[in-house]
Amino acid sequence: MLLEPLLIVELAALGLGAGFLAGLLGVGGGMVMVPFITLILSNRSVSPDLAVKMAIATSMATIIFTSLSSVRAHHRRGAVRWDIVQRLAPGIVAGSMIGSLGVFALLKGAYLAIFFGLFVGFSATQMFLDKKPQPTRQMPGTAGQLAVGGFIGFISGLVGAGGGFISVPFMTWCNIAIHNAVATSAALGFPIAVANALGYVLSGQGVAGLPVGSFGYIWLPALGVIASCSVLTAPLGARTAHRIPVARLKRVFAGVLFALAGYMLYKGLSS
Repeated sequence: MLLEPLLIVELAALGLGAGFLAGLLGVGGGMVMVPFITLILSNRSVSPDLAVKMAIATSMATIIFTSLSSVRAHHRRGAVRWDIVQRLAPGIVAGSMIGSLGVFALLKGAYLAIFFGLFVGFSATQMFLDKKPQPTRQMPGTAGQLAVGGFIGFISGLVGAGGGFISVPFMTWCNIAIHNAVATSAALGFPIAVANALGYVLSGQGVAGLPVGSFGYIWLPALGVIASCSVLTAPLGARTAHRIPVARLKRVFAGVLFALAGYMLYKGLSS
């Protein structure tokens, strides 16, 4: 499956938009990339079920590069809470491997999509209304953060997103400032993406019908174009995030969460 000029332009535009979102909101852009990559593959005679799985896997693989680019910009501003990253990362890796290696290959995901859409919609409502958490609420202990990390990694592996749609609301609920939550989420995107991408490669070995240029479930030609473009706009998104007032940034993030919730509900109910 060759990349004709028009397809390269489409993938480049997708990468530029995903990179900006990664820097601005601490998300990997997966919910933007997955529908478009699914459509592109479906139009090139890849079966619908396989197209969705390849879109999720390819989207996740691009987050490896996007997260590195955006987290550098956030780190320069001292916004990344590395103490939180260290506590969440082990659980994230474990949850990601369970999701991408085992459940991903077996689960259709209709019921999960409905539950997840409701969960994200609730989180978005709380953030949009700017509900203030109790002043005494703090991040849980090491064991609690390990469990939360496992949940983030597991769900991210099933939907092909970087986990910011869970980790940012969770951290703000625990009284972490929104700018720190976005920056820390960007840093968490790297272990999420690496662990899940490895799982997609292993679980996709020997699958019939994969197009030319596939590495497991990952479509390498699309990965190359999207990743090359996303790293260009991720720092711009990060700089923009630090210029936007906190209340407005929360509403922007809530809007993205509402769109994500609607998409997940639609996919679940239509299945």
